[in-house]
Amino acid sequence: MSALAQILFALMYMGLPLLFAMVLHGYALAWMAEKCGDSTAKLERRLTINPLPHMHPFWTVILPLLCLMLPGSFLFGWPRVMSIDPQNMRQPRRDMALVAVAGIGTNLLLAIASALFLTLILIIDPTLSLKKSAEVDATSSQFATLFLRPIAVMALYSVMINVFIAIWNVVPVPPFAGTLILRGLLLPKPAEALARSERYVMLLFVVLIVFDEQLHVIHTIESTLPKILSGTILSTALTLRPGVTE
Repeated sequence: MSALAQILFALMYMGLPLLFAMVLHGYALAWMAEKCGDSTAKLERRLTINPLPHMHPFWTVILPLLCLMLPGSFLFGWPRVMSIDPQNMRQPRRDMALVAVAGIGTNLLLAIASALFLTLILIIDPTLSLKKSAEVDATSSQFATLFLRPIAVMALYSVMINVFIAIWNVVPVPPFAGTLILRGLLLPKPAEALARSERYVMLLFVVLIVFDEQLHVIHTIESTLPKILSGTILSTALTLRPGVTE
């Protein structure tokens, strides 16, 4: 597959699941923060499923495209950083952890829902193949090839993307949700220092992405725990098909 074809393939099948995953993750963070007493994210219009307030020109648009154009391309990016003030919360340490868990849990639920949706599609058409179009089984109908297969491929990528986002957001470094847990545990001054470090940590991630072909940091993380967890979710969901046993 040529580089241009690979980029178009990723945008077609991975772009929408990635955007959906990031928007609902951001919505979950804002919703839980609001429930815990902090309306900062809501005032910034983040309590919405409209993707525009969640998108950042570089982190959400330019960075993913840059990743796709690099050797050994992959899709990587994140939404606009969420503004949350723990001082407005009733129990800051607990509530910051709840906010982080809400975002992580949302992505895990999306991964499970996507796996179940993929299973439903394969129940509707058991002959459906998820292989590249040039290798599609001749027994698949035109309806399956043109309509069901693209949706099934997006559901498959949705599982992997949401698991990837959930696992990355456990990491307690900016801009991931694990930072919210860490900020809730720290005293005010260290928490402020951590918040100020976000831009520098983001730049570090850009460096890791650009040189990942030599460093293999992102690909190593991507190919271990996320792969295992997404595989477990998929295999468990697919056993729900009639006549399929483990």
